[in-house]
Amino acid sequence: MPRVHLGDWVANGVEWLRVHLGWLFDAVKVVVEHMYDGANAVLTAPEPLLLAGILGVLALWLRGPLPAVLAFAGFALIDSIEQWEPAMNSLALVLVSCLIIFALAVPIGIAAARSRAVSGAVRPVLDLMQTMPAMVYLIPGIFFFGVGPVPGMVATIVFAMPPAVRLTELGIRQVDAELVEAAEAFGTHPRRTLWRVQLPLALPTIMAGVNQVIMLALSMVVIAGMVGGGGLGSTVYDGISSVDVGLGFEGGVAVVILAIYLDRMTGALNQRVSPLGRRALAKADAALGGPRFLRWKPATPFAMVGVLVLALVAGGLNVFGRADEGPKVTADVGHGRPVSMGYIDWPEGVASTYLWKEILQQRGFTPEVKSLEVGALYNGQAQGSVDIQTNSWLPVTHAPYWKKYREQLEDYGAWYDRTSLEIAVPSYVKGVRTLDDLKGKGGLFKGKIYGIEPGAGETKLYEDQVQNVYGLKGEYRLVKSNTSAMLAQLDRAYAKKEPIAVTLWSPHWAYDKYRLTKLADPRKAFGSGDGIHTLGRKGFAAKEPRVARWLKDFTLTEAQLTALEGAIEDAGKGHQEDGVRAWLKKNPGIVDKLAPVAGTR
Repeated sequence: MPRVHLGDWVANGVEWLRVHLGWLFDAVKVVVEHMYDGANAVLTAPEPLLLAGILGVLALWLRGPLPAVLAFAGFALIDSIEQWEPAMNSLALVLVSCLIIFALAVPIGIAAARSRAVSGAVRPVLDLMQTMPAMVYLIPGIFFFGVGPVPGMVATIVFAMPPAVRLTELGIRQVDAELVEAAEAFGTHPRRTLWRVQLPLALPTIMAGVNQVIMLALSMVVIAGMVGGGGLGSTVYDGISSVDVGLGFEGGVAVVILAIYLDRMTGALNQRVSPLGRRALAKADAALGGPRFLRWKPATPFAMVGVLVLALVAGGLNVFGRADEGPKVTADVGHGRPVSMGYIDWPEGVASTYLWKEILQQRGFTPEVKSLEVGALYNGQAQGSVDIQTNSWLPVTHAPYWKKYREQLEDYGAWYDRTSLEIAVPSYVKGVRTLDDLKGKGGLFKGKIYGIEPGAGETKLYEDQVQNVYGLKGEYRLVKSNTSAMLAQLDRAYAKKEPIAVTLWSPHWAYDKYRLTKLADPRKAFGSGDGIHTLGRKGFAAKEPRVARWLKDFTLTEAQLTALEGAIEDAGKGHQEDGVRAWLKKNPGIVDKLAPVAGTR
């Protein structure tokens, strides 16, 4: 049967939309970004425990004293594990996404309830939206909106909308037809019938949709972290990509606390806002035994007064807001201007990015860093969502990305030019010194070569060239995961003295930790080596000429780079800035050398 090029048709359609409707996507991005920034500013400005108190009062109003105490304790735990700001970022993303979802879904649900033709047309679209793997929505999202919270929110909106539409339609259809006929018999306008009869009676079902939508939106938080959405998604994604059990668990616990709180509160909200729910709640309270104070709930006016008082204390004049203790500004040439930096989670990328983050902060800029997959990084930079990156391996490893996006990028040159790509084996594996030696030894290595990210340039080079040049295709399978998972596999095998082959590159701290053999590449299938380049988005040098000049002159020696990588590795995940500052203390004057400003030397 001939191949149907469905993927090509979709790709061409997405490209056509991006070219011809770019103005519309830019407008949507601006609106959604401003909504997110506003919600995020409100949630992150107060002192954490004051906001936790506000959320506790809401729990007291909706559920009672015990849930209020547990809610406060849960949010206090989030603050104590240093996940407060990511949690609030995620909460802002969920709330804004849900607001947009219901602004769109409720009218569609009403139309579907009133017209079987609309219902029949909408149903297959909702089926597609809900059953398509959620990560697929990120791909066009990146093309249309770049990287950041917006593509994650758009993917969340598309994925989480179907329950809102379905349950709105179901709730209205379930309203007793005799009640609607009675309203119409008294000459009630259809619009008033909808607002006064159908929607109030359908409210419990619609509120069930609210609960489902919030849970689905929260489930998208981690996926949004893959495209620079920030929040707990980035925390969990960092934990996954670095195989950091502790960091991943902390991010996961914070997600669970948010999910439980939102689930319980939205469930109880139905009992407060719906007449049917209030009657059911009164009957349930009357039937329950036990101490009455555990079931006590303040009246709505008193609860609102408590929330208002705490909100005024938390936000009034920002008196109780936390001071932002950033690094000391040694020369304020940036005057707070933002600089967006993206990086691939490779040691040299992390080291160089956080080094420049610290330097730019000391020079008065406000840098923001995002960990992204290589494809998302290049696309986001071409779209203008990322200003600079310091981890472009050219001319070989990242050649496909450079070829695709070079017209939208500026190359500031290589800051490190002695790299190499290779396959490495432990030194205790005898008789394997070159890539030719791998052929015929698939049984020794169990037919596997452990690799890194599927989108990495080294992965593409191996699949497109190396395995064919050396006749390894069919005998070996490249196990693709991520850099940290590959290193974890290497560590386990090395501890047991088991044969293992992994894709590596130089410089890399693994060569200092383990005794490894770089397999020679006599046919140069991996290329002759790359330089690590700094790239800017098109127009960045014109906007920030001083920063561009610093980056063009930026170089590090192998000793400096490996020492910086080691300091960051010692500081641990989530404390990269501490590692950079520890390294800078051992290398005084390097900030003034890399970012010279008159009067700072």
